[in-house]
Amino acid sequence: MEPNLLAILVAALSSFVVGFIWYNPKVFGTIWMREIGMTEEKARKANMAKVFGLAFVLAFMLAFFMPTIVIHQVGAMQLAGGNPNDEAFIAYMQVHGEAFRTFKHGALHGFMASLFIVLPVIGTNALFEQKSFKYVAVTSGYWLVVMTLMGAIVCGWK
Repeated sequence: MEPNLLAILVAALSSFVVGFIWYNPKVFGTIWMREIGMTEEKARKANMAKVFGLAFVLAFMLAFFMPTIVIHQVGAMQLAGGNPNDEAFIAYMQVHGEAFRTFKHGALHGFMASLFIVLPVIGTNALFEQKSFKYVAVTSGYWLVVMTLMGAIVCGWK
């Protein structure tokens, strides 16, 4: 009962797909750039290999942790000390098996994690950094969609 590494990789890559759409100038890209004071000229100066490379590492870290948030069986395994031969874990799996291992359930937990973890973090930083509500909405909205999708992928992919 281990999380699927391919699912974790795909979940991490999904952040790039969502970002490509979300931060497109025709969607929220122009608003986001204006809210953070980014210009086209400044954006062109970035080391994109570094930006995208580190962004993938960070997305992978998030996707790697996602099973603990969205898969109940992982929590049961943790309670058993990571021992798949633990009698209580075996009994749990006999009763519940793959219950709630669906895309829908993972999406719900990914959404809730974003709403109750990411939004407060971004919102708090934005308050102290004196960022606008638009910045919070665009940035948190992106993570809400990404974590919902990551949760769905990680939980539903078997």
